[in-house]
Parts: sequence; C-alpha cells; structure tokens
Amino acid sequence: MEKLNIAGFEIYPGWLNPEDQAALVSDVRAVVRAAPLFHPVTPRGQQMSVRMTSAGRLGWVTDRKGYRYEPRHPSGIPWPSIPESILTVWNALSGSDRLPDSCLVNFYGEGARMGMHQDKDEGDFSRPVLSISLGDEALFRMGNETRGGKTESVWLRSGDVVVMGGKARLKHHGIDRVRFGSSTLLPKGGRINLTLRVVS
Repeated sequence: MEKLNIAGFEIYPGWLNPEDQAALVSDVRAVVRAAPLFHPVTPRGQQMSVRMTSAGRLGWVTDRKGYRYEPRHPSGIPWPSIPESILTVWNALSGSDRLPDSCLVNFYGEGARMGMHQDKDEGDFSRPVLSISLGDEALFRMGNETRGGKTESVWLRSGDVVVMGGKARLKHHGIDRVRFGSSTLLPKGGRINLTLRVVS
C-alpha cells in the first residue's frame, strides 16, 4: 500500500476500501447513538464549527474550563467502547504496543473547519496519533512545532489514514476546508474524522 511522508506525517491514501469505510461509519453511528454529538466551546467561549463525541476510556472535551480528557460525556454518561473495526486500523498502522485510550469523533458539516493546533493534552508524546478520514474530502494543512513558518497541504479523501508520530507528533495541523458533497459515503454529505490517542 502506498505511503506518503510529508514533513514527518505518514499518510496512507485509500488504506480503507469502500466496504471497510461503510463498516466504520456504521460503527461510528452506534457510538453517536450512545454518546450524542455536541458542539464544543473553546476556553474563550467560541463555539467550534465541528460537532464531536468520543469513544474509549477517556474522551477529549473543551469548554470554558479548558482543553482536557474526561471519563464521561458532557451529559454525564460514560463514553462507549472504541469499536473493534477502528482498533484494527490502529493495530495495523500505529506501530504502538499500547491500545488507544480515546477515539475522538469529529463531524464536519458544510462550512466546518479546524484551525491549526497541536495534540498536546496527552501525557505520553512517544505514542503516535492516528487519524482516519471518512466522507467528504478535506484540505489538511501541516505546519511546525512552533506557530507560523512554512506549511504544506494535501487533500485527504475518504479511506485515508494519517499517522502523526516521531518528529510530527507535536507539529501544528488543521483542516482549512471541506469539499462538501465530494463523497457519497455519508448520504447527507459531510466528513467524519476519527482521532486515536494514547492519553497516559
């Protein structure tokens, strides 16, 4: 299978075939039924354009109290387990001997984006972050450990997987825009991003 290495980000184009993608979407829908999507708010009080939920021992949340991991959904219910179909991708590509503690589910509707950020709320940066793209294409921008400087961009398509480890682990990255309606995987359009992390 083809692998691209851009600024230390390992990108596996089309790693998931259409049948596997559909199976993952079905499993994600079960996660969302158990722990509904919600609109997160940044510590400054700004509502993010994505909706999110989580699966696993811990879920990533943000509100006026800050960015952090919590053992429960904002409603108070525990997060559902990470589906085996998602763990299969982690086991195949992460190179980690630890299973992830958290699977963040981000849903990008029309006009949603994600500003440049670092994944740095975890306690062990030696473990990679693995990201799975499902649905509409998204322009993924990769930067540096410090803000600013030269960046590179690539279009992520449904079924692509990105592994951020080693020198890319703490690099800034984000989604500049989504080509809404570019995929037929989700009947009403949109993009699902699954981000798997070892928290501690």
